[in-house]
Amino acid sequence: MSDAYKKAGVDINAGYEVLKTVKEMSGNAQLGAFGGAFPLSDAPDAPVLVAGTDGVGTKLLVAIAAKQHTTIGIDLVAMCVNDILAQGAQPQFFLDYLGLGHTDQARVKAILQGVVTGCEQAGTALIGGETAEMPDMYGQDHYDLAGFAVGVATRADLLQPENVQAGDVLIGLPSNGLHANGFSLVRDILFKQHDFALDHIFPSLGHELQTELLRPTKIYVASVLPLLKQKLVASIAHITGGGLIENVARALPTGLAAHFQMGSWPIPAIMPLLADLGQLTTTDVRNTFNLGLGMVLVVHPEQVAAVKATLTTQQQPFYEVGQVTTGSTPVVFEEAAHA
Repeated sequence: MSDAYKKAGVDINAGYEVLKTVKEMSGNAQLGAFGGAFPLSDAPDAPVLVAGTDGVGTKLLVAIAAKQHTTIGIDLVAMCVNDILAQGAQPQFFLDYLGLGHTDQARVKAILQGVVTGCEQAGTALIGGETAEMPDMYGQDHYDLAGFAVGVATRADLLQPENVQAGDVLIGLPSNGLHANGFSLVRDILFKQHDFALDHIFPSLGHELQTELLRPTKIYVASVLPLLKQKLVASIAHITGGGLIENVARALPTGLAAHFQMGSWPIPAIMPLLADLGQLTTTDVRNTFNLGLGMVLVVHPEQVAAVKATLTTQQQPFYEVGQVTTGSTPVVFEEAAHA
């Protein structure tokens, strides 16, 4: 667990304990996957609905402070549909929930325009939602967002950690910066430990801080769906809260380990900048941020060429970032060799 993240107010382990409790209460051992699966019948070829729900977290506070609300809805859609995609399903429809202290028509329109844009990028229908004005719940300028998405797949098409084998190759799809995770720590470092303004320009970034922080989460549906239809992927990890370590581990069976070769992909400048400013340990960074990979595909060696060709056709950048081996530590980082 990231000690720095806990000091910033987020206890990831407490969240895991809540999940454990819910599993025990519900009797559903499958809870904790990227999406929840619900088969429509017991028939082997019956459609399976895959659902996911999520929010945007305290990245909203950056959007509110910057008075920039046009892309935060993309984050909301992305967090839900990317999880569904990681289960091997095609997202079908989406609903949003917006709770706010005051209904400012221009701001609501900007927020929902981002949701619409995200649904367009995901090829997903926006079929409804809820806007609730609650002045005693939220401050005048504050709001919260939640989303709910449903996808569909056949039972045979669902991706399972058990599909993974030793020798499989890890293909990383680059993130668009921080996406929507780790922002309680990000805000703690930039605005509490330090007092940077949102329009501050760091030389390593080359643009205003708010521009960097509000980069919308990449939606991978258009790039990855063709791979799923060709059955070219064994497992997928969507890199959200918990960073590479926790999320990649969810895509692997017990006894196998993902070995990442550091230096095989670029890390966005914002992450080493935050590490330096916040005096973060390597473990802090790897447990909190995506390190520049928004999604990791686990691919059998004989299918790597086809995966790379399809991603190239989709104009989706990618990196071969490691491989799967036997081992008891689910995620291992191997440092690049010095010349």
